[in-house]
Amino acid sequence: MGTKVTLCGIELDNPVIPASGTFGYGYEFAELYDINCLGSFSFKGTTKEPRFGNPTPRIAETPSGMINSVGLQNPGVEKVISEELPKLKKVFYKPVMANVSGFSVDEYVYTCSLLDKEEQVGWLEVNISCPNVHGGGMSFGTDPKAAGEVTRAVKSVCRKPVIIKLTPNVTDIVSIAKACEESGADGISLINTLLGMRIDLNSGRPVIAMNTGGLSGPAVFPVALRMVYEVSRAVKIPVVGMGGVFSAEDVIEMMMAGATAVEVGTANLIQPYASRDIISSLPAVMERYGITDLAEIVGIAH
Repeated sequence: MGTKVTLCGIELDNPVIPASGTFGYGYEFAELYDINCLGSFSFKGTTKEPRFGNPTPRIAETPSGMINSVGLQNPGVEKVISEELPKLKKVFYKPVMANVSGFSVDEYVYTCSLLDKEEQVGWLEVNISCPNVHGGGMSFGTDPKAAGEVTRAVKSVCRKPVIIKLTPNVTDIVSIAKACEESGADGISLINTLLGMRIDLNSGRPVIAMNTGGLSGPAVFPVALRMVYEVSRAVKIPVVGMGGVFSAEDVIEMMMAGATAVEVGTANLIQPYASRDIISSLPAVMERYGITDLAEIVGIAH
């Protein structure tokens, strides 16, 4: 069974990539299983300065999903390079995806330029879409001009492939993806979480301290699939699909919609072996549907 795919010139053993924010910096999961079975993974969203994150409660359950408002809690890029990556190197031997967030173009440029120099980093996944940090991602990812500006600025300091991660909280995701492509993006990843909220019936107050957060999980899969389909038809660069992926069947459906690789997010938080189990079940599911090579099914729904 051919499970290999090529993402921006780098070959992956399979298309399955744990999504940023659901897999830490990798070594935490390496205590549970050999994470080298993964295609790659996207590490925790990293910013220029350390961030404590949002006040608690930050998590709310919903039918078929969850809402989170963690607020990009991370130790800052210098610590990630000096402490997290050396620990990762001991347990993961493949290129890793560096996920970067920022609150200004200059912050994106600073963080990306440092991570671009790291040997372990294969791709930079630039998150212009985080919906739960005020004054941050939302504004960049909802405007084609701003999205293009971040893309151009990051591309000017990076030699490695730059994949721009888009927010679904827009009316026209295709125009934003095209603006990123025209500004030099090597790939697009989507979707980030959809804005949502829950209210506590006892107190009459929102469950999440910040009122709203990002909805993820199986509930968002059909929305994610539709956006991957639309964007992959409109751009020539590869698309990384994500949003509610919980099974090998979901991975194949995302690839048929146009995704070259597929990120698995919330599933890792519910079942830490989720990504490993999806990979191990891929060959049997491929056989069931008469698929001999995953690379050949990318975008066949078009």
